[in-house]
Amino acid sequence: QVRLMESGGGSVQAGGSLTLSCAASGYAYSSACMGWFRQAPGEGRQAVATIDNHSSTSLADSVKGRFTISQDNAEITVFLQMNSLKPEDSAMYYCVSSSLRQTPSTWQRPDEYNSWGQGTQVTVSS
Repeated sequence: QVRLMESGGGSVQAGGSLTLSCAASGYAYSSACMGWFRQAPGEGRQAVATIDNHSSTSLADSVKGRFTISQDNAEITVFLQMNSLKPEDSAMYYCVSSSLRQTPSTWQRPDEYNSWGQGTQVTVSS
């Protein structure tokens, strides 16, 4: 199983930026797709962004134009650059991995991802 370790969360003011990192280990090369979900208190898990092993990306409408997902050349570290942060972006952010490539109709489903990190907290104050 792929092990995922997130880092880079923290507290910022609205309009600020943060970069999250996710390092994969274990059977990292079995991952076909990696990305990020987030969960605010009392809410369900929401897909934020994913990138596959062909560098094809998907982004939630709520973060398009503000967030960018990328990966390193070895495809075992994924980054989420978050700019123009808003208070509604506050949540626990989870790194995810799937052994299957996702489609436009599946990438936002939490149960498509068989590995999850422990999460890193992002708090945006107004």
